[in-house]
Amino acid sequence: MATLPAAEIRRAVRLGLEEDLGHGDVTTRTLFPQPIPAYAIIIAQKPLVVAGMSAAVQTFLAVDPSLMVTVERHDGDPVKAGETVLRVTGDGRSILQAERVALNFLQHLSGIATLTRKFCQAVRGYPVQIMDTRKTIPGWRALQKWAVRLGGGVNHRMSLNDGIMIKDNHLALLRPTRQAVRIACRLAANRSRGTSVIVEAESLTQVQQALAAKADIILLDNMNPSQVRRAVRLIKGRAIVEVSGGITLKNVRSMAAAGARRLSIGALTHSAPAMPFSLILKPLGRRPLKS
Repeated sequence: MATLPAAEIRRAVRLGLEEDLGHGDVTTRTLFPQPIPAYAIIIAQKPLVVAGMSAAVQTFLAVDPSLMVTVERHDGDPVKAGETVLRVTGDGRSILQAERVALNFLQHLSGIATLTRKFCQAVRGYPVQIMDTRKTIPGWRALQKWAVRLGGGVNHRMSLNDGIMIKDNHLALLRPTRQAVRIACRLAANRSRGTSVIVEAESLTQVQQALAAKADIILLDNMNPSQVRRAVRLIKGRAIVEVSGGITLKNVRSMAAAGARRLSIGALTHSAPAMPFSLILKPLGRRPLKS
């Protein structure tokens, strides 16, 4: 299972709680001056892939370490609509104070994992990787890319220091393409072994220039499947073919069939719909909640 460093989860939880609970909870404090024993369950309202469970658990425990938290479904697990994913017992005030932040983690990250899983299923049978991009929410990149891995995807660059990638605006400042790529390849060789040079190409002419300069990966930008197929024939295995831009669930299989081996999709992180979860809370002493 894809893992995320505990320090990253703690940081995200701390920031989330500072934002939501940093000045207290006036509603809960007003209504419940004394502890109120309670029991809560979190239910998935749609079929989805769970992501963010680790962060949700840490949110409840950061608010109140005395809460009893039971995980029913783990990060990466597929669940059906109506399934319980988490149970919490303890002071109802603490559960109320952690509720929104915990659900935010689950809803947003499960949305990313679920969408990624759909893309991976759509290209099943082809030797292609579904990859994310750097189009992430500031401060949430590690979590969002973790959710992509939970959905079966592969992470692209984590930061600008993660490999050399020459895009259109780099080329706008340094022409021609061949010169830019040669410079990058030379610097990469001097920097460290294994550093890949990725070159974005918007036309077959740029593909030829990138090939001549010995780029490791050629990123075909905003090309349709027919154009991708022509570019793959031109490249003839001399570089890895990546495609980005305009990839949807409707055309992703066609892109894979055209010969692409990497499909980088910004929508995985910037447009994944949040998955619906609900937290049902009741005071202890009544009949146990059923899921």
